[in-house]
Amino acid sequence: MKNQPSIRGVLPVLQTPYRDNGAIDYDILAREIDHVIDAGADGVVLALGSELIRLTHDERLELTLKIPALVAGRCTVTISAGANTPEQAVLYAKAAESAGADAVMALPPETEPSAGENLFVYYKMIHDAIGIPLVVQNTSGIFGYSLSIDFLARLRRELGKRIYFKPEAQPVGLSLTRLRQALGSEAVVFDGNGGLYMIDTYRRGINGLMPGCDLIRGTVAIWRALTGGDFERAYRMYLPLAAIVTLQTQSMDMYLSIAKYLLYRQGIFENYTVREPKNHELDHWTMEEIDRLYERFTAALEEE
Repeated sequence: MKNQPSIRGVLPVLQTPYRDNGAIDYDILAREIDHVIDAGADGVVLALGSELIRLTHDERLELTLKIPALVAGRCTVTISAGANTPEQAVLYAKAAESAGADAVMALPPETEPSAGENLFVYYKMIHDAIGIPLVVQNTSGIFGYSLSIDFLARLRRELGKRIYFKPEAQPVGLSLTRLRQALGSEAVVFDGNGGLYMIDTYRRGINGLMPGCDLIRGTVAIWRALTGGDFERAYRMYLPLAAIVTLQTQSMDMYLSIAKYLLYRQGIFENYTVREPKNHELDHWTMEEIDRLYERFTAALEEE
């Protein structure tokens, strides 16, 4: 039997809830974690979609330490360790492992826009500092560049099987297939993008998905339909979900605002505050459209 990776399946990225005074609300975070586990999630993730770049160093370390404790072994935990220097990233990675995380994930530094030797050293230092998997997150549109397939293949070849991948660079499906061709079937690969491409990427061989928490019951249902071979059922639930995620993925602020609004609507969050600086607030037109789409989405789930 083929060895299973230590993290796999549906691994939602946690939204960071705030109190009215701007502090992180750990009571609501615990409720959010319970919500996704009850929905059937295989793990939780602290990542860019958790507003990491808007948190202080102390807040980020506190989240890194508290999330594994709140999960309490009920599912896997992946913690982002990406930073602008390898020393910072190693600090976050070692803290995550010590707290009980099952894996860490790292974007490249904003300050290193090429897949050269400095970037290789950055990932090698993180990898060598820990004994758990390192998910290399490759995205485009955030820093204006993406990592090459050759560079990703080198990481796997020289650092070994604890290197996992989350290739979000556009075009997503083609990038994933090229990565698979370069690395072989044993490489562990995850999709993100809020689940927008989940059926296409599932067909291309992903090991799991890192969507948001806001549509988790549907995401889990679609994933189970896919793994059970029922693609017709998967498409029926996926199409209304994709309509929502299409609106979300216009920008990071739009993603955060809509995800938190949906968690608020479901009674998980007590507000849908996104930390400043942000480019916009949700207007009533957007909220009304999300309400209409969410009703269609829940109806599709109920029909199943």
